[in-house]
Amino acid sequence: MAQLLRVQNFNVSSDGIGAGEDQTLKRPFGHVEPERLFAWAGATASWPMRTDPGGSRGLDDYFTRDYGRNIGAEIMGRNKFGPQRGPWLNHEWQGWWGDEPPFHTPVFVLTHHKRPSLTLSDTTFHFVDADPATVLEQAREAAQGKDVRLGGGATTIREFLDADLVDTLHVAVSPIKLGSGVRLWESPDELLDRFHLEVVPSPSGVAHHLFWRK
Repeated sequence: MAQLLRVQNFNVSSDGIGAGEDQTLKRPFGHVEPERLFAWAGATASWPMRTDPGGSRGLDDYFTRDYGRNIGAEIMGRNKFGPQRGPWLNHEWQGWWGDEPPFHTPVFVLTHHKRPSLTLSDTTFHFVDADPATVLEQAREAAQGKDVRLGGGATTIREFLDADLVDTLHVAVSPIKLGSGVRLWESPDELLDRFHLEVVPSPSGVAHHLFWRK
């Protein structure tokens, strides 16, 4: 079977924004409150950071459970790994996630400023300065036959879309308008020249947009 490059559970507002401006250490999503975008996932029974019993079942829970299915590696932009810009002043920063990152696979971080690979628990972060096709080739080799997840942010997803490398996308559109920020699209119709689209509404108010190649 072919190894797919998949966007899984990427969240945007109704006006296509996936993150805010002015990212800082204390505000990974800039001026946007992430709870407003991710409320649907955090309410599910399968949310990995859930500390109390319960949570919703059904469609949203299915997508939360599906996040890691058959994923052997992840690709992400540097801004998803951390708030730093320019050369790494030191290597103390090890990502937003603490000692147990949620990826459980090799992760390829796109950056123009390389640093040594970093292993935390069962996740190894590789810092690569290369074009999307080259990074995807490296990730596919590391995935050992499984699919590769394109984790974001929006700018990174657009780079891989522009290079025509993405096979499937699941984008959860939350019923909020943000007005400004890092935009995935003006409209999902932008992708319909290359992808089929099915929109599945959820009782949570989120509309799950499922794209697959024509």
